[in-house]
Amino acid sequence: MLLFWSALLLWAASAAALAWYVLFYATRVTYVTLADGRAQLRILPLPFRLLLPFTQNLDPLLRRESFSQAAASAAWQLTAAGYDGLLSGREFVALKLLLPLAAALLLALLFIPLGLEATLPWLMGTLLAWMWPLHWLRRERARRAKAILRALPFVLDLLTLSVEAGMDFIGAIQRNCSMRKPDPLNEELLRMQREIQIGTTRKVALANLADRVRIPQVRTLTNALIQADELGVSIGTILRIQAEQLRQDRFERAEKLAHEAPTKLLFPLLLFIFPATIIVLLGPILANVLRDFA
Repeated sequence: MLLFWSALLLWAASAAALAWYVLFYATRVTYVTLADGRAQLRILPLPFRLLLPFTQNLDPLLRRESFSQAAASAAWQLTAAGYDGLLSGREFVALKLLLPLAAALLLALLFIPLGLEATLPWLMGTLLAWMWPLHWLRRERARRAKAILRALPFVLDLLTLSVEAGMDFIGAIQRNCSMRKPDPLNEELLRMQREIQIGTTRKVALANLADRVRIPQVRTLTNALIQADELGVSIGTILRIQAEQLRQDRFERAEKLAHEAPTKLLFPLLLFIFPATIIVLLGPILANVLRDFA
């Protein structure tokens, strides 16, 4: 009896400690400070925040050469997703290792009373926990890239007007970033502007911008600006040409999505709308036929 109450007390203390940890540590909101001093909201998923303090235990293991490539790949993906100030590449790899272990332990504690019949759900849950961090990172990268592509033509129009009005390129970027709300493109332009202010050449800063976001349209734009800087071509002309090209690409993507819409609507039509229509049209007829037979 004493052993039972001791185990119950230990369990209650562990639950209270976990609740305190979740309330006072894991739910804290984190902000990323931009180059101009503004703070941008970044919230890591709750499983990441729960397991992040334990990543330091795996740091000696992740410093080995076999994990260097995975850590480097995770680092640039975090940078492209906008989380480079919150997570390092090693921390993400550590979370990717810790999350399936934690999921396997929790699922085992839940499924032990069920016996061997719960082996398949346990394996599936552990596999999903292993795959989810990379899926989350790819989704965040795609979301940020979509936001950059959506804002890029409008920003290029503003930069073109500012440059053609007599402002220099860096001054136009600074004015645009100060007037607009923080968004992914604004963050990257602020970072490039700060690199130029601390002494980095415009060519290197533009190359760093393209390397961070890794979007083909942005890379094309930066290459054109680098060539214009090297050859002495007017930057305003290059910006206007690139803005028109990006706008044309956006129209083409919209037309492609419009052409794909009927194909994507076919399955919902067959699954939901057609059966309901058939039931509404043929229901009374079938009811009358069954009444006649009865």
